[in-house]
Amino acid sequence: MFLPSHATPYTRTVEWKVLGGVPEENIREVLAVARRRTFRRGEVVFHRGDPADSFHLVTAGRFAVRATTPLGETTLLSIRGPGEAFGELALIGGEGGRSATVSALEPGETRAVFHTDFDRLRLRHPGVNAILVSLLADDVRRLSEHLSDAYYLDAEERVRRRLGDLAEIYGGQGATIPLTQEDVAGYAGTSRVTANRVLRQEQERGSLALQRGQITILDASRFGRRPLRAV
Repeated sequence: MFLPSHATPYTRTVEWKVLGGVPEENIREVLAVARRRTFRRGEVVFHRGDPADSFHLVTAGRFAVRATTPLGETTLLSIRGPGEAFGELALIGGEGGRSATVSALEPGETRAVFHTDFDRLRLRHPGVNAILVSLLADDVRRLSEHLSDAYYLDAEERVRRRLGDLAEIYGGQGATIPLTQEDVAGYAGTSRVTANRVLRQEQERGSLALQRGQITILDASRFGRRPLRAV
């Protein structure tokens, strides 16, 4: 659902994690041309193959980014929450379609910035290019971390690492994660059997509790992550 950008004025309550270092003035300029969108739980923002005509800055809720594997299975690539973004490759241009499907995991809200609006803004205010650089750099950091994990961690440790990521996304200790074991497996890049085994082991240790369609983190320290090192 589209709403006028002025329907909900920009406030400083959103911490734009993906725009660290970008001047406040440039962020305001981009948000001024953004269109407010609201989504119901489970609603699809866009499908894989749809025209890549806009990117979204998340102001509320969490969104799942999913792709289809060569075997035809759907896998969870990432989750984007408040202060993050998705669909940013649309800013680069080109005629390609979306590379993934994004849907709302809960009622959510974004600010959608269309490629054409962003291009016009860049002509008037070249400083907003810093936003594009920041968004793409954030993507590179995510991909580098996941690639490193794929090379150097076994499947069970990857599951625990991704549980740590999810615990952080959903608030840490005591967080309830509304994802299935299949989602966790896809997120960790492993089989459902392996993910199920790790989850059962951690439940026996008291680190988490499993319910239908959700996981509650009881001991977040079990799923600690190594700090990402700049290179």
